[in-house]
Amino acid sequence: MTEADWDLVAALHAQCSEQNLLRRWGRTHLTPRDLSRLLAQAQCWIGFGADERPVALVCAGPVTREPGVFDLGLQVVDHRQRQGIGTALARQAALLARAHGAHTLSAFTQASNAPMLRLLDRLGPTSHTRDGPYVEVRVALDAPAPDPESAPS
Repeated sequence: MTEADWDLVAALHAQCSEQNLLRRWGRTHLTPRDLSRLLAQAQCWIGFGADERPVALVCAGPVTREPGVFDLGLQVVDHRQRQGIGTALARQAALLARAHGAHTLSAFTQASNAPMLRLLDRLGPTSHTRDGPYVEVRVALDAPAPDPESAPS
């Protein structure tokens, strides 16, 4: 990762509220060391808006070291949430995971993060395991995703 990439991640985080950062990272500041560790185990992409500003960060990889399981990390800046960006990037991460032989996509989030939980449920059949204020969601990648037309709103 280059210095320019760090600047893009910093610009992305500058557009995020503390609540958004806490939801995604469990803290309000991500250090270069944290991101370096993540990048050593996962592939990450930065999504850009029409104005060429970073609006999203997605990471997917075998972080858990559990065969066939890829972890998903996703963050969308506050003012661009609920526009389908996160869903599109999560679907791309699921395709990457499948292409690398994964049968399961795993995400760890706050149990109160309803938008992320809904997004994960749209990717495929899920199982949820609660751990205090957090939940691990596992998406079965080898099963068909639910039909968005029949999903409850």
